[in-house]
Amino acid sequence: MLHTTSPLKGRIASIDVLRALTMFLMVFVNDLWTDIGVPAWLEHAPADADAMGFSDIIFPSFLFLVGLSLPFAQSSRQMKGATKSAQFTHIVSRSLALIIMGFFQMNMETYSSKALLPKGIWIIIVTSAFFLIWLDYSKEKRNKKVFQGIGILLLVAMAILYKGESNGKEIWMQPHWWGILGLIGWAYLSCATILLWAQDRIIIPVIAFLFFLFFNSSVLSGWPTFLEPVRNAVARLGLGNASNASITMAGVLISLLYRKWVHKPQLLAGAFVILAVALFAFGFGTRPLWGISKIRATPSWTMICTAISILTFLILIFLMDRKGKENWFKIIRPAGTSTLTCYLLPYFHLAIFISLLKLRLPEALRTGSIGIIKSLLFALVIVMITGLLEKIKLRLKI
Repeated sequence: MLHTTSPLKGRIASIDVLRALTMFLMVFVNDLWTDIGVPAWLEHAPADADAMGFSDIIFPSFLFLVGLSLPFAQSSRQMKGATKSAQFTHIVSRSLALIIMGFFQMNMETYSSKALLPKGIWIIIVTSAFFLIWLDYSKEKRNKKVFQGIGILLLVAMAILYKGESNGKEIWMQPHWWGILGLIGWAYLSCATILLWAQDRIIIPVIAFLFFLFFNSSVLSGWPTFLEPVRNAVARLGLGNASNASITMAGVLISLLYRKWVHKPQLLAGAFVILAVALFAFGFGTRPLWGISKIRATPSWTMICTAISILTFLILIFLMDRKGKENWFKIIRPAGTSTLTCYLLPYFHLAIFISLLKLRLPEALRTGSIGIIKSLLFALVIVMITGLLEKIKLRLKI
């Protein structure tokens, strides 16, 4: 018997826990750069390597989660009476929020020391503006427009004051790789729009997934050559080589199967295992063609990571939805319910303690195993702060 009352009503425990676990691990791996002597298997593999480390599976897990949540979110809005045009407006609004945040965060990387504001101050103001614009004002709507207006003005001001540097040349803000949030935004925009148009026709998401996978393979192989103009056009639209969209659409398909067979656990488990095995086979089978690489976003990497996400979700379905073991992950629960807040909080730490104050723990506390434990504790502290903010109704909602 399901622990959740219905596959369509309320929060799905397995999805919430998977989201919390993924965000906790994302904060953890994003802090590993501050450590010394971290094992190679924990870090991102180099761009020219045919390999992937633990850090390389976290971002695709989040993309998978975006797709996993989509059918539930759209169904919920539909049951509340939202029209298709209203849902599409919501999709565009959320996508723009993610793309804008990702765009600003990406340009933090090339921020120049010659700029008017110190980098740390610029990051603090930009991140604070995100909170002002996209805070959940559902309980306090009186000053919503005022705070959002201040946030928008701050972002515009920071864009005007921005000065970057690349290859010794002064540059202004520009898209490079869109940032983590931006990549999620583009993938969400394409997959959510396709799902909205598809309605109950599962064949359309299937075709979309296969198209994204084919396109990803086409970009990496350069075949067929006559599609090069199309590949360039799609890349300029923000989809890149469609690797992110393929993972997100895979999440959509898994979610649709979950909703269809949630009361047939053996059939559901069998289908998930078969799909995971097929994706593993594709990933490792095509490895000689392009290798496994997150940085190059190869099809082998995308499908292997998707298979890992499917099996992880299956395990959590058993533990959370069927056995009701949510308390096992209670300590990191805020990372699954205030996910964007949790993702943004480390930027304040980066700006204040590392960029402005130049504070670092002694090497002994950030080297080897001790350093890894430090990063785990850092991630836990961020999640706990997120939980405290959630209790006082301070959380972002897009």
